[in-house]
Amino acid sequence: MALFGTDGVRGLANRDLTAELALDLAVSAAHILGEVGAFSGHRPKAIVGHDSRASGEFLEAATIAGLASAGVDVYRVGVLPTPAIAYLVAETGADLGVMISASHNPMPDNGIKFFAKGGGKLDDALEAKIEARLKEPWERPTGAAVGRVITDESAAERYIFHLLSSLAANLNGIKVVVDCANGASSRVAPKVYERAGAEVIAISAAPNGLNINDGCGSTHLENLKAKVLEVGADLGIAHDGDADRCLAVDANRNEIDGDFIMAILAADLHSQGKLTKQTVVGTVMSNLGFLKAMNELDIKVETTAVGDRYVLEKMLADGYTLGGEQSGHIIMREHANTGDGLLTALHLMQAMKNSGKSLSELAKVMVRFPQVLINVQDVKKEELANSEPIQSAIASKSADFGGTGRILVRPSGTEALVRVMVEAATHDAAEQIANEIAALVRSELS
Repeated sequence: MALFGTDGVRGLANRDLTAELALDLAVSAAHILGEVGAFSGHRPKAIVGHDSRASGEFLEAATIAGLASAGVDVYRVGVLPTPAIAYLVAETGADLGVMISASHNPMPDNGIKFFAKGGGKLDDALEAKIEARLKEPWERPTGAAVGRVITDESAAERYIFHLLSSLAANLNGIKVVVDCANGASSRVAPKVYERAGAEVIAISAAPNGLNINDGCGSTHLENLKAKVLEVGADLGIAHDGDADRCLAVDANRNEIDGDFIMAILAADLHSQGKLTKQTVVGTVMSNLGFLKAMNELDIKVETTAVGDRYVLEKMLADGYTLGGEQSGHIIMREHANTGDGLLTALHLMQAMKNSGKSLSELAKVMVRFPQVLINVQDVKKEELANSEPIQSAIASKSADFGGTGRILVRPSGTEALVRVMVEAATHDAAEQIANEIAALVRSELS
């Protein structure tokens, strides 16, 4: 089975993802990037950061050791969001970036993702080469040729300045609750929103190495909803563990997912004549309501496979500037090369300022089709595409919808399961079909 998933290498820290593996991945990445000319004959430089998991500490040490032993100078930036690493790679002209995080996964997990020069994620072909070359014999540099390790104390402030410089106006008058998931945004998100002019109440912003994503953040919105109601906030913002995504709740505690956020941002940019080619990039998981809303605004939607890396590839290939996922990974190419939850939140609040409308009013731009998602675990997900009974059932039931719903069944790129997603005109219809398809997946792939 491939080591790299849709978002780097992930697994149970110190069992699946060990210090030895982190070191080997770092060495192999340095070698492969050197061979493809990424270092262009100069002494290479890397940015390394991590989220707030306890395991990030030893994985950071192992990653830095691997890079430095391969002759790469390493700039350690500590606990920062994933998009901060992408930004810093571009800002410093570094040849490589490494983020140690498992995003929204539970604390015991961890992951490693690589960024190429310019701050974009490595493509599938490069990741395959890195994996193929693990543990190969190599000639080690000595003396002055070994890499040096430098702690970059100003990295967080430079990232904050970058975020604030993307705004056209301040956010005075907006009261926001931010749930930092006890993760990588805890240090910077409240500070950014305050400096932008908003009144900020931060929750789950006290990471201790063990509490990241623990009943908080973008996968657990209950605390955020309660706090928004308690303090009378205009909205709530929820980040995941590494803050590359953003979900929101309005003043009435309604959930505003990535599709709603994209629709709001697209409409805002469209009204200003700033939406490049009048197009946004979504994924096959984008809600049917989002697609219909964009059509009504004469905005075209291009779709890709699930994963912000595939969204970005499409955006770069065709020159689009806005794209993202229902999960809250939103890419604003004018300002970033990857999904950035803090950037997204700032521009969502700016859309509120631009329009003079509440978030609930802005969210009326689309009506969400009822959607049911079932994760079918402990099945042979790699056999999904070859199962004729499953594919036939999907085709038959999809035809019955006649444009009023859809079915998507796909293997997860980051977890050992198959996702069954059904949208329909009513929740009951979606639930019934989702349960039928999920039962078929279990029986055919067990």
